[in-house]
Amino acid sequence: PGCLLYTRTGAAPHLTHDTLREVRGVPGVAQLALPALAEIHDVLEEYKEGAAKFMGMPDAVLYCSLHDPVTPCPSGYNTNKTVSLWGSSGRMEMTVSKFMDIQRAVQPDWFQCISDGDTISGEAGRKRAKKSVDRSLSFLDVCLQLQEKSPELQGSVMFGAIEGGDILEERLRSARETAKRPVGGFLLDGFQGSAMAKETKLKLIASVTAELPEDKPR
Repeated sequence: PGCLLYTRTGAAPHLTHDTLREVRGVPGVAQLALPALAEIHDVLEEYKEGAAKFMGMPDAVLYCSLHDPVTPCPSGYNTNKTVSLWGSSGRMEMTVSKFMDIQRAVQPDWFQCISDGDTISGEAGRKRAKKSVDRSLSFLDVCLQLQEKSPELQGSVMFGAIEGGDILEERLRSARETAKRPVGGFLLDGFQGSAMAKETKLKLIASVTAELPEDKPR
């Protein structure tokens, strides 16, 4: 197990880089949330040398997550072609091509693939859970193709998202199908927060991780 350094556009909240250097035990991996990066995408694209150098963290290991973990994501806005992100400017519709354009500008060490994780436990039924898996696998296949054609991302590792809400069969299908793809690791999405019962959460996590290769991080 390990921790990530939570940041907002590369800066730990309320701490300067100089102050952060004086803190013991700071995690070696810094998390960047895509919504904030999407808002400065044009600047990063023009800069051309990646987010780490742009933000004054050239030696940091950067992980780019799809959502900001401390920002609520309203439900009901994802489609077959887009995933909605929420930033300071409000809602942003993210297509696969736009998502990969941003990743090319950010040049993270590893990043979560775009996925449909809008399956709140107790509210999303089997049909919605199946749709989340189908959409996420479709997004993943296109992202892998685009990454292969992107020189800027040859040093980046993509993590596939395991979706499926609280439906065991869909979680297992998501895990098995994602594991067949050439991803560098896995993100178990939808277990954050308290919407899902603890017993259900533990059972699903145990079942899903049993399907994933042990030599890849999750």
